[in-house]
Amino acid sequence: MPLFKLRFPPSALAVARSMADLLAERATPPALAVTLFENGPGRFVVEAYYATPPCLADLARGAWSLATPMPSPVLEAVPDQDWVALSQAALPPVAAGRFLVHGRHDRERIRPQRMAIEIEAGAAFGTGHNATTTLCLEAIDRLVRRRCFRSVLDLGCGTGVLAIAAARAIPGAHVLAVDNDPLAVAVAHTNARLNGAGPRVRVMAATDFAHARLRRPRGFDLVLANLLPGPLIALAPAMRRGLGPRGIAVLCGLLDHQARELIATYRAAGFRLAARSRRAGWTVLTLERTADSRR
Repeated sequence: MPLFKLRFPPSALAVARSMADLLAERATPPALAVTLFENGPGRFVVEAYYATPPCLADLARGAWSLATPMPSPVLEAVPDQDWVALSQAALPPVAAGRFLVHGRHDRERIRPQRMAIEIEAGAAFGTGHNATTTLCLEAIDRLVRRRCFRSVLDLGCGTGVLAIAAARAIPGAHVLAVDNDPLAVAVAHTNARLNGAGPRVRVMAATDFAHARLRRPRGFDLVLANLLPGPLIALAPAMRRGLGPRGIAVLCGLLDHQARELIATYRAAGFRLAARSRRAGWTVLTLERTADSRR
């Protein structure tokens, strides 16, 4: 499949955030992935990947609404045969709390340990190298040290890294990983088996909480949702119904300035903010479902 990369030169964080938002919200053509990462002190690079090349003129017209002028991007085709292999070879292991996420190329030099998770970079999202995934892994590590979770849902599981982490950290929990992308479901299933979590992690295709198997009488104890802000906002009422009393929702995939609206929406739906973590422009929210009497 052809792949095209749109790259913006380093800019201030506020400008980079605006560009990342603009690219994530554009529907034609939709971006396969949008990344924002630090490139030197106070400077951030935005990259977006597409199956078909976007029109730079349309993008420039869309940028007129931004408060700060947008720097000119560079669009290039990514070679089919080697971009994944090259990116994998360059990706170092990532430590997130007690977890260590690594690729196959590091398998031999990573000492066997209970919290090591092998995830290959590929078509499904979630290798641990994006700050939002790392923050979510750290949130899982903190939560399981304080509470016992019997049922865990990874909503929009991508590679399945969060579900595998939950299964590793909570040996007695039932873990369900779902995604509406059949490719992600296949990748997550393979990764669960590769990491010895196959019997503990059930992977299935589902959209949000619409599937009957996601409507549990007692609700889930913990829901991990690494999604875009729009779907997370729309999910707030269903998230409350899907969680049991004092259930926890970990929401990630948010840029810092998008967190305020998410917090307000979930408070109105019957949640309290339990924790908030930030890194490299990204935010992860940990919310607790409140009792009905407190709403």
